[in-house]
Amino acid sequence: MKKIIFLFFIVHCTLNIEHCYTQWMQVSNGMGNRSVYSFAAGAGNIFAATDTGVYLSTNNGTSWIRTLNNQTVLSLTLSGSNIFAGTVFYGVYLSTNYGTTWAQTSLNNQTVQALAANGNYIFAGTYANGVYLSTNYCASWTQTSLNNHDVPALSCNGNYIFAGTPYYNGVYLSTNYGSSWAQTTLNNQWVNSLSINGNYIFAGTGGTGVFKSTDNGTSWSQTSLNNDFIWSLALNGNNVFAGTSGTGVYVSNNNGTNWMLRSEGLGGYGLPALCILNNYIFAGSNGKGVYRRPLSELIGIKPISYEVPNNFSLSQNYPNPFNPITNVKFQMPNEALAKLTVFDILGREAAILVNEELKPGTYEIEWNASNYPSGVYYYKLTAGDYTKTKKMVLIK
Repeated sequence: MKKIIFLFFIVHCTLNIEHCYTQWMQVSNGMGNRSVYSFAAGAGNIFAATDTGVYLSTNNGTSWIRTLNNQTVLSLTLSGSNIFAGTVFYGVYLSTNYGTTWAQTSLNNQTVQALAANGNYIFAGTYANGVYLSTNYCASWTQTSLNNHDVPALSCNGNYIFAGTPYYNGVYLSTNYGSSWAQTTLNNQWVNSLSINGNYIFAGTGGTGVFKSTDNGTSWSQTSLNNDFIWSLALNGNNVFAGTSGTGVYVSNNNGTNWMLRSEGLGGYGLPALCILNNYIFAGSNGKGVYRRPLSELIGIKPISYEVPNNFSLSQNYPNPFNPITNVKFQMPNEALAKLTVFDILGREAAILVNEELKPGTYEIEWNASNYPSGVYYYKLTAGDYTKTKKMVLIK
């Protein structure tokens, strides 16, 4: 009997390897050990910018095909059905059919390190020549007044455009689609990456970790991830992911307040790119292609069963009282946006544990309260029309 059970385990793990090992898995079939510098995701597809062109996966990274050939591609962005690729020396290429064919645009003599799109406004961050702007899907380009900096990072938030620069020049901001620029108060950092989610703006720096702004760049604060080289960033609700130059991936589940290293299976490769698609997080590595991991493993939520329950429910946390880790289980009878929030006794938001679309089933999430004081806390589940709040006690 023991041999049969062991054999079943081996076969099951062979067929379902991601469910047997909670770690990053390399998914570079068709790509090989390329260096991956950027991702863009849309319509269920993911594009990877590499040292030999652009690769496309239509099956969550299980396999890849090369579309744009024989170019070193540093940056990608999407606008509708258009995909833009920034290359070394040869400017920006455009595909209007999801990578089937490509054409070189009139910005054809620059090294384009970063791209960002807001409708028909396309921004290109270059090596040494600042930011270029196209308002007609790359038919023509103009150099903006930010014209004498390296720009390895760009991000848009409406008409607010943020440009990250190296050599300790920090972040520049334009509030008028690039017509004019002003240096923000983050003016003494080497900024490699930028990412925006609502009012939260995160900047990844070269050696001093992650900085955060909650007021469109007027003020910045250094997060507790403060001593690493951050090459890439990705956001999902209140979850922040930071790819480093060799340490791996750090994860924060509370908008950068606390961080945890989650690099199981990654090795010591630099990670120039991160992307989230279809409940997976993808990491582009320097010389080892693409790694993938279920998002649920990194944001703490675990599917216990996909059997459809009859009703929404929120269980009492266990253990309770607890120190410092407790678990919360809840059920979803239909697909909905689930938000599980922890509040302190004064009603102030302490942590957001879940904030995503979930399929029907039973879920469990762990809350590590090691950085919170003893006391009474409340946790609230909102899903569809369902709302439920329960009390828990942290005793240290």
